[in-house]
Amino acid sequence: MDGPKLLYLLRHAKSDWDDQALADRDRPLAPRGRKAASALAGHIERSGISPALVLCSPARRTMDTLRLISGSFRDPVEILVEEELYGAGMGELLRRLRRVDEATPSVMLIGHNPAIHELAVALARSVDDLEQLKRKFPTGAMATLAVPGAWKDLGADPADLLEFALPRELN
Repeated sequence: MDGPKLLYLLRHAKSDWDDQALADRDRPLAPRGRKAASALAGHIERSGISPALVLCSPARRTMDTLRLISGSFRDPVEILVEEELYGAGMGELLRRLRRVDEATPSVMLIGHNPAIHELAVALARSVDDLEQLKRKFPTGAMATLAVPGAWKDLGADPADLLEFALPRELN
């Protein structure tokens, strides 16, 4: 593929902490999280975002977020739910993205902080949104990066931060 590839880094929407008996990976979205995911779905649809591949953590909150946004993708999307993405650190996420097939023009990674935030900051270069991105990567936020070169070389050169979408700004 000529030109940059697109990488969408999405932190799951706000999860529900009401049931203290639930294991961390089993926590569903809170009402605020469902609302944020719906707002993000509208943004995805309006923007024509349709990743070729979605890599998603198997935690319920990431799967719930994916379920709420996936109907907004314009084209059919390959979705891989991968066990190793739950609890992965930034380095593990980077290594996984470097294994993406070179023919894949765009990837959405749905995961957890702090790794999503750390990865976005490590990869991004921008003038407008970068300072906000460095401060905080809230639940339901999505960074869109234009990645130069091959997936296997991800991180060798800085990616351009095209957008940092925050749910509270999408309503």
